[in-house]
Amino acid sequence: MDEGNGDLVDQICKRTPFYDLCSKILHSNPLAPKSDPKGIALIMVNNILANATDTLSYIEELIKQTSDQQLEQDLAFCAESYIPVVKYILPQAAEAISQGRFGFASYSIDDAEKEVDACNKKFPGSTQSPLGDRNSIMQKLVDVASAIVNLLLNG
Repeated sequence: MDEGNGDLVDQICKRTPFYDLCSKILHSNPLAPKSDPKGIALIMVNNILANATDTLSYIEELIKQTSDQQLEQDLAFCAESYIPVVKYILPQAAEAISQGRFGFASYSIDDAEKEVDACNKKFPGSTQSPLGDRNSIMQKLVDVASAIVNLLLNG
C-alpha cells in the first residue's frame, strides 16, 4: 500500500470513537475505496449488516437449544430486535448512503443502535449475556458507522 492510500481511512477513523476497530475493518477490506468517504461509510454499514445477520442466526440457534423459559423469552425479544435491523434498517441505511441521503442514513443507523441496545438491556452485565460480546461489538460498529455518516452529513 503506498503512502497516500491509507490517509483518508486514517483521517476518518481518527474521528470515530473506536479508531482501532474502524481502521482494522477498513484496512482489511480489499474493496475499501481509499479516497471515497461515501464508499467507506457503505463498507462500514455492510460490515454491521454481516455482524447483525450472524448475531441473529446465533440467537436463533440459542433459542432452539435452551430449555430455560425466561432465557428463551429474552432471546426471542433479541431476535425481534435484530430482525428489522437485518431485513430493513441497515439495508435502507446502505441504500440511503449510496443515494447521498446521509440524514436518513444517520437516522437509520441510530435506529439500529436502539434495537441492539434494547436487546442488551435484557442481559444486564455482559458476563450474564449468552450473546457474549456480540452486542457490545455491534454497539461499537454502529457508533463508528454513525460517526462516519455524521462526517458525511456535515461535509
